[in-house]
Amino acid sequence: MHLGYRMRLALLGAALLAAPVLATAQSVVKLGLVSEFSGPFADYGAQIYGGMKAYMKEHGDTVAGKKIEVIQKDTTGPQPDVAKRLAQELITRDKVDFLVGFGLTPNALAVAPLATEAKKPMIIMNAATSVITTKSPYIARVSMTLPQITQPMAQWAAKNRIKKVYTVVSDYGPGLDAEAAFAKAFQAAGGEMVGSVHIPLRNPEFAPFIQRVKDAKPEAIFLFLPAGEQGIAFMKGYKERGLAEAGIKLIATGDITDDGVLEAMGEPTLGLITSFHYSAAHDSPENRAFLKAYAEANGKERRPNFMACAGYDGMAAIYAALAKANGSTDGDKVMAALKGLKIDSPRGPIMIDPETRDVVQTVYIRKVEKVNGELYNVEFDKFPDQKDPGK
Repeated sequence: MHLGYRMRLALLGAALLAAPVLATAQSVVKLGLVSEFSGPFADYGAQIYGGMKAYMKEHGDTVAGKKIEVIQKDTTGPQPDVAKRLAQELITRDKVDFLVGFGLTPNALAVAPLATEAKKPMIIMNAATSVITTKSPYIARVSMTLPQITQPMAQWAAKNRIKKVYTVVSDYGPGLDAEAAFAKAFQAAGGEMVGSVHIPLRNPEFAPFIQRVKDAKPEAIFLFLPAGEQGIAFMKGYKERGLAEAGIKLIATGDITDDGVLEAMGEPTLGLITSFHYSAAHDSPENRAFLKAYAEANGKERRPNFMACAGYDGMAAIYAALAKANGSTDGDKVMAALKGLKIDSPRGPIMIDPETRDVVQTVYIRKVEKVNGELYNVEFDKFPDQKDPGK
């Protein structure tokens, strides 16, 4: 009896010692951030994570009594196999509760089946090909789709007496989505497509493509390229080959005048018309708070762009879903909390569509102007409550 009592006491003591460890493990929510932190797309990861850190700077690192922990993984670029391997490690070894980030479409598509298998909520903070949310019921997107932001550009162009357009797009999912959406909406409004060219995603050489467009003599080019270095290179070629002097206008999605690189692109961008969902120049209390928090969390060397805004809004969605689910990280409960979620974003009001799990938001028409001596995308028209037109 005495021995049995001592054994029970020992077991009780062990249980009490283990309890705080268990409670600590249960009080942490782990976010596995899969994005590009090196290579030509390194700014994607930096901006997304910068936005996430800005939200945590402003709102703290706990929600529903749980501490938020972010684990970074670098895909190095459009590397689907790498992204899949990293996501698998995050799920099985790191025991993450969410998969987040995903700057590029190929990486997001590669990870989608893992999210389904593990029932892990997957928050897309940039990748913009339309079909992504259809690849897993555990995916929600807070960024955009290319058709969503392209259709308003086509409608605006047609209303502003542009009749003949040549499309120049990057040769992967988002570019092909953008081209198809532009052509459909532009032709429906009476416009004519006079040619198209698809630019390789890796190591593009713009000069021959730009010359081909110039020889076709369209009234305008509709352009989609991934944000960052490629936009700088294209604008240089557009200027050097005299397309503006030839009367060929340039209209584009806002990737080309990414806030993060706009100053580096310089004077050739002045007057460029784009359609997009976020501008650092957006005038609202929410955006001013975001810009302040971003600078405090990341320094003032980099201006936040649309990916930073999506990183910020992705964290807002995660916090709201956890609060609504009373801290539960169960995939089905989190996804139920995300559906129909409304957020007062730095870009304006957004909602997660309860049927498609894609973002519904205002798309703005903007012009590059100088504001206090610096280049900004200044909004002058808007298309509220835009969904992906194909869904």
